[in-house]
Amino acid sequence: MSGDHQMLAVLLFSAFLAVTLGITTWVSRKRQGSAEEFYAGGRLFSPMENGFAIAGDYMSAASFLGIAGLISLFGYDGLLYTVGFLVAWLLVLLLVAELVRNCGRFTLADVVAARMSERPVRIAAGTSSVTVSVLYLVAQMVGAGSLVALLLGGTSGAAQAWTVIGVGALMVIYVSLGGMRATTWIQIVKAVLLLAGTIALTVMVLVRFHGDFDQLLVTAAERSVHGNAFLAPGLKYGGDWTARLDFISLGIALVLGTAGLPHILSRFYTVPTARAARRSTVWSIGLIGGFYLMTIVLGFGAAAVVGPDEVRRSNAAGNTAVPLLALDLGGGAGSAGGTVLFAVVAAIAFATILAVVAGITLASSASVAHDLYASLRRPGGKTRSEVAVARVAAVGIGVVAIGLGLLARDMNVAFLVGLAFAVAASANLPALVYSLFWSSFTTRGAVWAVYGGLVPAIGLVLLSPVVSGSPGSLFPGIDFQYFPLENPGIVSIPLGFLAGWLGTVTSAEPADEARHAETEVRSLTGAGAV
Repeated sequence: MSGDHQMLAVLLFSAFLAVTLGITTWVSRKRQGSAEEFYAGGRLFSPMENGFAIAGDYMSAASFLGIAGLISLFGYDGLLYTVGFLVAWLLVLLLVAELVRNCGRFTLADVVAARMSERPVRIAAGTSSVTVSVLYLVAQMVGAGSLVALLLGGTSGAAQAWTVIGVGALMVIYVSLGGMRATTWIQIVKAVLLLAGTIALTVMVLVRFHGDFDQLLVTAAERSVHGNAFLAPGLKYGGDWTARLDFISLGIALVLGTAGLPHILSRFYTVPTARAARRSTVWSIGLIGGFYLMTIVLGFGAAAVVGPDEVRRSNAAGNTAVPLLALDLGGGAGSAGGTVLFAVVAAIAFATILAVVAGITLASSASVAHDLYASLRRPGGKTRSEVAVARVAAVGIGVVAIGLGLLARDMNVAFLVGLAFAVAASANLPALVYSLFWSSFTTRGAVWAVYGGLVPAIGLVLLSPVVSGSPGSLFPGIDFQYFPLENPGIVSIPLGFLAGWLGTVTSAEPADEARHAETEVRSLTGAGAV
C-alpha cells in the first residue's frame, strides 16, 4: 500500500486508540475494587446499551473479515457462517438469556454449580471457558495481523507478528484498568462504527451494480472462474463424504456454540433484571441480523469487484477481501477516495478486533479468578482479591493468545472461530442445558459433560487436517492426521451430552431435588437473583 494509505490508516487507528484508552482511563478512576463492578459493570446498563454491546462483542473479525472473505472465495458455501451465526441467537433468546441472568452472578460456572458440589464443577467449567476464550482470541489476533500486513505491503510477516503482540498488549490494558464498564462502552462505540461502515460499503456495492443484485451475483460468478458452481452448494464443502460431513459438523457447531460462549453469557449479568437481559437479546438480534445480511453483499461484492484471484493473492485465507473492496469502491489504488475509504475500513476492522478481544479477555480472566483460583487456592493460604487475580490472569491469557495467534496467522479467521464454537457447544452447552432443565443432574454428570465434550473436541482438532497433514495446516511438514474432519462438532457435541447423561446415571450421590426446585423457581421468576 502507498504511503498515503499507511499514514491515513495509522492516524485513524491512533484516533480510535486514543478514544478507547481515554474511556478506559476515565472508567479506571471510578471504584473498580468490587467484583460486581469489575465483572458486571455494576449491572447498570440498559437493554439498548447492552444490546449494542452484545452486538459489538459478537460481530468480530470473523464476521467482518472472515465471512466476507470466504464468500468471495467460495460463494454459496461461505453463507453457512452467516446463517449459523445468526440462527444461533434464537437459541440464546429462547433457552439461555433470561435463565442465565437469574441463576448466575458473573460466569457460566455460577449457573452450572448452583445445585452441585461447587469445587469440581467450577474447575471443569472454568477450564473449558478459558479454552474457548483463547481459541476465540486467536482468531481476532490473526485478523489484526492480516489487516496490518495488507496496510504495510501485503506480505509483511514482521508486521503481522508485531500487530498480534500489540493487540495482545492493548487488550490486557483495557481489561486490567477498565473492567466491564470500559469494555462495554468500547464495544458500543465499535458496534456503531462497524454498522455505519458496513452500511456505507453495502450501499456503494449496490450502487455500483445499479441496485441489481442479480447482476452482482452473475458478475461474481464470472470472475470466480467457477461459473454457476460459485452460486451453488459444494464448492468448498462438496465432493466426497468427508467434505459433506465437515459442512454438517460446522453448521451444528455454529448454531449451538453461541449459547456456550463465555464472553456472550457474561454480558447478561450487566443488566439489572432478567427482562432486561431478554430485551437486550432482542436488540442484539436486530443489529446482528442486519449486519450479517450486509456481509453477504460485501462478500459477493468483493468477488465481483476485486475478484477472487486478487483477494487470494493478498491473503490466501481471504481475510483482506473487505479492505480491498473498499479500496476499489473508493476509486482504486492511488486515488484520494480509495485511500480514504480503505483507511476508514481498516480502522473500523481494527476497532472491531480490539473491542472483541477486550470482552473475551475479561470473560476468561473472570473464569480464572472467580472459578479456578477460588476453587484451587490452598486452605489457609494468603487470600488475594478476585479482581487482582483477574488482572494478573488477563496478562497470562494475553501471552498465550499472542503465541497461538503467531502460529495460526495464515488461517481464515471465520474458520478459527468455528473451532471455538465447536468447543463451546461440546463442553459448555451440555452442562448448561442439563443443569437448567434436568432435575436428576448430578455433580459427576456436570463434570463429565464438560470434560466429555472438551477433551474429544480438542483432541480431534489436534488429530485433524487443521494441525498437520495438509498444505494449509499449522504444521504442513509433518503428518499425524487421523481424524478427517476439520470441525469436530458432529462427534464431540453428542459426546458431551452423552457423557453428562452417563455421569448422572452412574453417580453414587442422588441429585438434590430441593436445590433443583429452588434453582428452577429462581431461573423462571428471578426470585433471589443477584
